[in-house]
Amino acid sequence: MSDVGKDAIEQAWDAVVGTARRTAADGLVVGTSGNVSARVGDIVLVTPSGVPYDRLAPGDAVGVDLAGRQVLGDMVPTSELPLHLAVYRHTDAAAVVHTHAVHATAVSALVTEVPLVHYAAALLGGPVRTAAYARYGTRELADHMLTALRDRTGCLLRNHGTVTYGNTLDQAYDRTAQLEWMCRLWLTASSVPGHSPALLTPAQLRDVQDALEGYGQPG
Repeated sequence: MSDVGKDAIEQAWDAVVGTARRTAADGLVVGTSGNVSARVGDIVLVTPSGVPYDRLAPGDAVGVDLAGRQVLGDMVPTSELPLHLAVYRHTDAAAVVHTHAVHATAVSALVTEVPLVHYAAALLGGPVRTAAYARYGTRELADHMLTALRDRTGCLLRNHGTVTYGNTLDQAYDRTAQLEWMCRLWLTASSVPGHSPALLTPAQLRDVQDALEGYGQPG
């Protein structure tokens, strides 16, 4: 790798570790559950398997190519590597965040699609689907995830957790946080005896998606 390449790798690794620590600090994972990755060129930097995030140092970078061959570091990559690589192979993602967020995981055990209780669904491309169950770390799980992610930037994994991706780690993380919040909102509204939450229609969601195209600061 060139000096510029090394700088990019170091910066991306710092961001991966920082995001992984953020998922733990915000209660989206417990212990070493969940994982984070970022793509730099043809290298995917990914958190290692079974190592507490607070122990990861700048020199601990773990990297693989898009075929899954390790090209950087000595630690074993996360067991969910097939999941991360599937996202990079089939989307324009630059970052992936996988968590075991409590409310989202609870919802994954209840529904095949998150009910449209809030327009935050538009931030993920539409109604969020739940991928069919498969054991963690398997190609089968990655395939189910890709089906659920069609035209979406996030999904639930049945009885498992969440996957979101984005152009940056901040964007991928924000989508995870929005998905967890939306699932918590639906569970809260659904828990009131004698009442069912009002849901948005597909047309109302499309209206939000159109409005979001001009949202934020120009430039």
